[in-house]
Parts: sequence; C-alpha cells; structure tokens
Amino acid sequence: MPRYTNRIAAVVAVAAVGGAGVGAGALALSRGSTHTTTTVVAAAVGNSNIADSALSVGQIAKAATPGVVEIASTSSAGGSTYPFGGQGSQSAEGSGFVYDTKGDIVTNDHVVSGASSLSVKFSDGSTYKATVIGEDPDTDLAVIHVDAPASKLVPLSLADSSKVAVGDGVVAIGNPFGLDGTVTSGIVSALNREITSPDNAPIEGAIQTDAAINHGNSGGPLLNLNGQVIGVTSQIQSDSGGNDGVGFAVPSNTVRTIATQLISSGKVQHALLGVEVKTASSGNGVTVGTVQTGSAAADAGLKAGDVITSANGTKVTTAEQLRAIIDSHQPGDKLSLTVLRSGSTKTLSATLGTRS
Repeated sequence: MPRYTNRIAAVVAVAAVGGAGVGAGALALSRGSTHTTTTVVAAAVGNSNIADSALSVGQIAKAATPGVVEIASTSSAGGSTYPFGGQGSQSAEGSGFVYDTKGDIVTNDHVVSGASSLSVKFSDGSTYKATVIGEDPDTDLAVIHVDAPASKLVPLSLADSSKVAVGDGVVAIGNPFGLDGTVTSGIVSALNREITSPDNAPIEGAIQTDAAINHGNSGGPLLNLNGQVIGVTSQIQSDSGGNDGVGFAVPSNTVRTIATQLISSGKVQHALLGVEVKTASSGNGVTVGTVQTGSAAADAGLKAGDVITSANGTKVTTAEQLRAIIDSHQPGDKLSLTVLRSGSTKTLSATLGTRS
C-alpha cells in the first residue's frame, strides 16, 4: 500500500554527523570521522546464555556485550570535498549484534548502504572483514556476515516484541561516539510509533525509549530485563542533535521477519494491498481514499469511501494498525477485510501483491 499516508509527527530522518547544525527533528544514530558520512549500525539477536528471568543491568551487560559489535564502513567519494581534489573515502561507525552462530550480524541498512568495505570489531578487540548478505531500506535493516571463529560468535536471543509493555525496563548496548560497549538503561516510553526509513517508507510498531542513545548507538540492541532483544535502536527525536530522551527501536518481530528473508534469499518482499487510507473520524476503522488500479484492493472490490473495520478478524482502528497487519504478511497471502459501505457490512477477500 502507499507509503506516505497518515504518518505521525515523530519521524526520524538520517542526519550527517559532521555537517551543518541540526534543527529540531529526528536523527539516525551514526558517528562519522573526518570526511565522514553518517552511518548507523545495528544490534543483535539472541544469547542463549541469558536466563529467562529478570536480571540486573550489570548481569545483562556482562552476558550480552560479547554479542554486540562495532561496525566500521568505508565508501569511496570524490569531488571537491577532499583537499587537493581527486578521490577520497568516507567512513562511519555504528553498532550491530550477532544473530546466529554462522556469523550473520544484524544492523541498520543505512550503516552499510553504499559501503565499499566493512569491518566488525568484537568486544575483545578482534576485528574481521564483513560482507553484506542483504539490505531492506524499507525497514532500515540489513544483515552482514563475518567469517569468525565460533568462540567469537555469541548470538543474542530475540524476544516477542508484541509482549512489550509501556514502563518495562530496557537496556541499550552500543558504541556511541566510538566508545565501545557503552551500556545505558531506561524504560519503554511508548509503543506503536511510526517512524520513517531512509527511503521514506513508514516503519510500523517502533518502540520508544528514554534510554540514552547517541550517534554510533544506532543498530545496537535494545534489550528487556531478561536480556533478550526487543528492538534495534535506530533513531532519536532531538532538537539539539544529541540525546533528548526520545529514541526509537525497530521491533524485534520485524527484525526476525526481515533477517530471516535476507539470510535466506538476500532480499525482502513486502506485501501490498494498494490503497491510501486514513483513520476514520469516528475512530471505528480506516477510510479508503484512493485504490490503485490493478492492485489487490481493486481486485477484491474495495472502493474509495469504504471503511475497513477489521482484517483477518482483528479490529482495525488506525491506518498505522492496518499497515502493520499488511506488513506482517507475505505477497500472495489472503487478507479477509470487513468493510462498511453505504450503511451495510461486506466481507472482501484480497490476495496481497508485492510492494516495489
């Protein structure tokens, strides 16, 4: 479905670290060096060494830090940005986490996008070259791979982000400003935020936290008090360009879905219904604006003015909720829609298409 409908104000855009001053707004969390473009790196999924019970921040840090990595990316650049002209390079730093024992690492897409070389540094200081397995700009997630000994690979486990509640304690681990293994803590401040990926696609269900995250943190893990990853820290909302206590993480359920596809095929297919929608003024469903010709919505018989009140039996109250439901499906899946039209209720079946 269209990407630009009904987006909330708390949107985060990618911002360079070394450029002009940043005004009020949201920023991605990367740290660049001299002649650097901003890049944000991710954090990991799954450490089986962490018990499924509440732990102290210190216990979580001790168990999870070996699974968190620093990612350094370098990309070629030319033009007049370099003294004396000619070709130069741009570098940036971010965070990531070990996803499995094969050497797959999850990070943010904008950390690795366009990189000509990548390296990963583990908590013990050992460094390995990395290659990109796959990228998904729509969710700002990517998977990279390192050929490292098994002793270096400490996967972090993913929690079910649908069970996260406002007020839950959280711990963030990453490399703000290049300071390896920095640990901060806080709470889940809000749920189901809609943030914006670097390619302007909405990312649904983002977790908001007050845990301190800064440039270089992005892509690191946001963990619950069981030491499990509930999200990948990706952006902050800031007037100053620094941490103002409003950060966002891509939820772990999205991370799991995207990482699985990237590792399997190197690419991601997103489901498409093919409508523009907005939350109904009555608060009961979402109102259909335009219907794309030839789309799943058109084939199902949806019309402008219809109000969608449920999808596959789940009550729909906001446009963001409907987009999240669609995002949880694959192209080719069937979606049963309950629709109000001219005072009567209809049930329509749509076979979801693929979003380009």
